[in-house]
Amino acid sequence: MSTHILWFRNDLRTRDHEGLVAASEADALLPVYCIDPALFRETKWGFTKTGPHRTRFLLEALADLRRQLQDLGSDLVVRVGRAEEVIPELAKQTGATTFHASEEVTTEEVVVEEAMEKALDPLGVEPAYYWGHTLYHPDDVPIEPARVPDVFTKFRKIVEKRSDVRGTYARPDRLPPLPDGVDPGPIPTADDLGVTAIEPDERAAIIFLGGETEGMRRLEAYLWAGDHLKRYKETRNGMLGPDYSSKFSAWLAHGCLSPRMIYEEVKRYESERVKNNSTYWMVFELIWRDFFRYIGLKYGDRLFYKSGPLSVDVKWRYDADNFERWASGTTGIPFIDANMRELEETGFMSNRGRQNVASFLAKNLNLDWRMGAAWFEHHLVDYDVTSNWGNWAYAAGVGNDPRDRYFNINSQASRYDEKSAYIKHWLPELSPLPPQLARAPWEMTQMEQSMHGVVLGANYPTPMIDLERSYAKIRG
Repeated sequence: MSTHILWFRNDLRTRDHEGLVAASEADALLPVYCIDPALFRETKWGFTKTGPHRTRFLLEALADLRRQLQDLGSDLVVRVGRAEEVIPELAKQTGATTFHASEEVTTEEVVVEEAMEKALDPLGVEPAYYWGHTLYHPDDVPIEPARVPDVFTKFRKIVEKRSDVRGTYARPDRLPPLPDGVDPGPIPTADDLGVTAIEPDERAAIIFLGGETEGMRRLEAYLWAGDHLKRYKETRNGMLGPDYSSKFSAWLAHGCLSPRMIYEEVKRYESERVKNNSTYWMVFELIWRDFFRYIGLKYGDRLFYKSGPLSVDVKWRYDADNFERWASGTTGIPFIDANMRELEETGFMSNRGRQNVASFLAKNLNLDWRMGAAWFEHHLVDYDVTSNWGNWAYAAGVGNDPRDRYFNINSQASRYDEKSAYIKHWLPELSPLPPQLARAPWEMTQMEQSMHGVVLGANYPTPMIDLERSYAKIRG
């Protein structure tokens, strides 16, 4: 009898899973997920790598994956420990001959893969890796990883003109049973992992619940029941509510949905309802995800360097107090503070918000952009390593943006939160103010502060910097 191991990583689904399909040919199958304690240790920046929001989503996704596998006649074996130690022990215990896993591209993950292969080789276990994180498979992209363009538009034009999207893999009808004597084990709680459990905030744009079931439900709700895709390009820069954007990102990041699953649904929507700029833009955004994955493949650990993947020399500052004000949403700049408080309370922030807070940290405060990227990694339910670090490098001017631009926070707030509804949603202390003053409370006179009951330095912070002076400094 053949026994195979399937190592789940950031691919927590049963649909469109090439490794699962291949592993299902065995006589006995051991699907396993390892929760590495390193994910919950303190980083050099003084906070843990994984915070409560991402932890909650992950544990929910594991519970759902276990239910999905049980429905197919299998189960999910869960262990707390380093995968490169846990899986070889399971291989010894079960006499496994083949090991299946999704391939990753960045430093920490590749190091684990290499250690895994080194430990499995003496046991005679053959590894098999699969590519499942992108829309376009590397074998179908007509350029070598080392020659991937550093500018998104060039990459997009190449793949759109010269590559095809492969079809999805069907969910197996049935899976082989677990090998004899293997205990699936419990899924730990957040407390077990040393993380303070947190309940979703009722003010959140959407309550992200982990798992393939919830991902499929969101796909159905956004595209078909709500019919929101036809307006996606016009609404995607919104700030409030569940449907200004698709919110697929958390399920994509954990692999509860694959980009090809979304692509196929978009194409079906175009066939059955409407094809327009908005339906194209959804695919356009998926190609952005691909771009950063291929940039990670091209540059490896340079993605995490202070100088970024393109080795741009910038004299970054380190100021713990300024970083704390940014991270806690107490900068005194309402548009920044509202976004940062949403992140801390919900583990999510709109794309528009992410661009602005990143620009503020790197350009206005000149703080090391890697601190911001690590803070996002700690909080975001949709944390994806290459998208997060690639976008942060991009915003900081050390990545894949030839323009090295910055955002004017005041004009962004006026354009995307004209009535200050978003600001007041997350900063209720500013609710008494008219929209203009809610966006720029420093413009109030003492009399206006007294009249509205919003006193700078008392119930809302004074600005930590003068924005206009900082823009003049950025412009040189």
